[in-house]
Amino acid sequence: MQHNNSVNVVIGSWGSYNECNERALGSKWLDLSDYSDWEEIEEELTKQGFKLNGIDEELFIQDIENFPGSTNWDYMHPKALFELLNDSNVLNDEYAFKTMEAYIDVMGADSFFDRVRDKGKHWDEDIYLYPDSTWYDLGYQFIHESYCNQIPDFLDNYIDYERYGEELKYDGFYEYDGGIIEIR
Repeated sequence: MQHNNSVNVVIGSWGSYNECNERALGSKWLDLSDYSDWEEIEEELTKQGFKLNGIDEELFIQDIENFPGSTNWDYMHPKALFELLNDSNVLNDEYAFKTMEAYIDVMGADSFFDRVRDKGKHWDEDIYLYPDSTWYDLGYQFIHESYCNQIPDFLDNYIDYERYGEELKYDGFYEYDGGIIEIR
């Protein structure tokens, strides 16, 4: 069963790829959220005919789906990817997955990987999503709700909430594909 927070990969082997044998096109699609540890993935690859202690010992990510951003997968072993995603908890927590997508959208995959290496499951501390929000929404929220200012209704016509929201870019706020993200 595919989850909303699944990352799907095809794992290839350099040995089979170079030999052009029956495993040259890689494994079947694997939903990484279906596995709790790397050994389970190795068992699945063995069931699919991979010889992990032989010709198929050098694995690579041949294809990937549902992972945001662009990354050069030539330099990341599938085990390293799985362990980073598992350590970040994005495979088990839909909100963490959405946070990862937004974070990668504005900061890039390498920054996400570095953050997970540094903080593990707490990589998303001090990251807040404002989904479906615009700069206008953020400016309005900060002026009316966060600062507890009592702005008379007639002044709303004179306040440029969008511009104020955009000024928050300099304070750790970024626009991503689905709204605004705050990174502290």
